[in-house]
Amino acid sequence: MTLADLNPAERHRRVAATFTERVRAVEAWDVPAPVAGWTARDVVRHLVEWFPPFLAAGAGVGLPGGPSVDDEPVAAWRTQCNGVQALLDDPGTARRSLTNPHIGELPLDRAVDQFYTPDVFMHTWDLARATGQDDRLDPDFCAALLAGMEPAEEMIRSSGQYGPRVAVPDDADARLRLLGFIGRDPFWTPHRGAEPQGDNHPL
Repeated sequence: MTLADLNPAERHRRVAATFTERVRAVEAWDVPAPVAGWTARDVVRHLVEWFPPFLAAGAGVGLPGGPSVDDEPVAAWRTQCNGVQALLDDPGTARRSLTNPHIGELPLDRAVDQFYTPDVFMHTWDLARATGQDDRLDPDFCAALLAGMEPAEEMIRSSGQYGPRVAVPDDADARLRLLGFIGRDPFWTPHRGAEPQGDNHPL
């Protein structure tokens, strides 16, 4: 069963587990990442800092607080990861809603699944590439995300939350095409001095 076939709780469990593996294996947190001006630490910082206010404002949900990313990036991530998983595992979450001026009203579990879990998934590549780890991504989920995003490209670009699309080879697989779509140079390495494009902050 691929990521695209799972329910929100199980999809987050799988996606977050892979990101956690990458986080735990980081040896140097201040190496450059494929987002301009970011380090590996900033990849974790982004996820830990944008999502709790999103939940609090839209659904009145407070995630457990953890240590700062500056002091303990692994523990900061694990605290948030466990908090989000507990939220998705709660049977009552599907009956709750999240309201946001940009997206309207959605079931809470769907909102997490639509905006947060894909962000973790895509930033897994950033962290892995920055720190020299396995940067493979589930190809079916890459294709599913791309299929959902391409029809909304004009809105996505105008939001300023993604950089310009990066050209990839005509025969590129789903992972490379997704990375190019969200403004990443799929061939970026910390040693090439490449200037990556944009970020994939969902809101």
